Amino acid sequence: MRTTLSTLALLGTFVAAASAAGDNWPQFRGPHGDGHSAAKGLPVKFSDTEKVKWKTPIHDRGWSSPVIWGDQIWLTTATEFGDELFALCLDRKTGRIVHDVKAFTASQTNLWQKYNSYASPTPVIEEGRVYVTFGEAGTACLDTKTAKVLWERRDLRCNHFRGAGSSPILHGNLLILNFDGSDAQFIVALNKQTGKTVWNVKRSVDYRDLDASGKPKLDGDLRKAYGTCHLAKIDGKDVLLSSGAMAHYAYEPLTGKELWRVETLENHSTGNRPFLGHGLIFISAGFSKGQLLAIKPPPAKAWNGSVLNATRDSEPEADKPQLAWRVTKSVPASHTPVLVGDLIFMVDNSGLGSCLDARTGKEIWAERVFPAPAFVYASPMYAEGRIYAAEKATREPGDTKALGRVAVFKAGREYELLAMNLLDSQINASPVALGKSLFIRTAKSLYCFEE
Repeated sequence: MRTTLSTLALLGTFVAAASAAGDNWPQFRGPHGDGHSAAKGLPVKFSDTEKVKWKTPIHDRGWSSPVIWGDQIWLTTATEFGDELFALCLDRKTGRIVHDVKAFTASQTNLWQKYNSYASPTPVIEEGRVYVTFGEAGTACLDTKTAKVLWERRDLRCNHFRGAGSSPILHGNLLILNFDGSDAQFIVALNKQTGKTVWNVKRSVDYRDLDASGKPKLDGDLRKAYGTCHLAKIDGKDVLLSSGAMAHYAYEPLTGKELWRVETLENHSTGNRPFLGHGLIFISAGFSKGQLLAIKPPPAKAWNGSVLNATRDSEPEADKPQLAWRVTKSVPASHTPVLVGDLIFMVDNSGLGSCLDARTGKEIWAERVFPAPAFVYASPMYAEGRIYAAEKATREPGDTKALGRVAVFKAGREYELLAMNLLDSQINASPVALGKSLFIRTAKSLYCFEE
């Protein structure tokens, strides 16, 4: 049973492909890559001891979210210094570890441990195969029944500087990955059957941070990015949307041809996955000056490499992408908001939540979701009229143990917190929900919660 990525129509309707939208969670942010789950009967209130169907310790350290196909759950983890990189498979019903494969050994530079791990990219899975990546340390395809490595690539190199964060996606026979490091920035499509390169395209915008002598700093923060690309259907055509450090690109997915781009040169290090609705493409821009941009794409006849400079261009041109609106308040720098109908919900890195009108960018409400100090790095998930948002860690009064929190609030025009749930350790992975089960990965464990 073969499946391809589903695509998002710009009117906000979903076009599901094959069975991926059924009883599977095949990629980062779910079947459609938008953070939506069709799960029913999920628990709202839960804890380390409440509503736990099973809890499985996960060795070492990783931020990747789980992916699910049938009765299998896959995720990645890595040793503290990234010298050993693992792919794990768990039984979905029991949480039992079925496979624990050391995919790679590597010698890696020290990353920014406070904000990343050596196993942050989320795998992508389909019938019979799972694809895992650890950035420049290696990308591999594994047989899901035997965990045998079918092919691997270790020659796709860039200096991630703070660690890799971009997750792979599938499109037809292609496995597509972003590589945006301090020394090289490119996007590559591999033949998913063999691992061979189909196309490799260098980013057309390269911001070079300069030192006092005017020479480029090849280890600078301004050139790297962590975003996951996204496949969309625009004007009836497949378009690959991909965010780099200084620009957001639209590519022809089968060839890598750049169709158009939006430059955001005052920002850098994007970590978002684009999402769509109401004729607009929504992209988060940068760690330095967090912004959420709503972009109206140019008509298909103008897909000839047109450029919008979102920093300078003020007058819209018919043959260019157009900036519909921009929001700079409480925008997450490292994760992606979620669109529900006419509303965009987001929780920024400090725990401030907000709801925006998707058509205009107008703020509808703004509330503190997580008590300060809070540190949020996971993308929120929508299910059953609710938003599930995870926070990295908190400390209870008089306690030195770092605990993760999951806030559940209504996806509506008025803020209503339904529950604040405390778990055993830090949470950096995004929530996953399938069937009637809620899956939360903490620094120590993978939980399955059910009513």
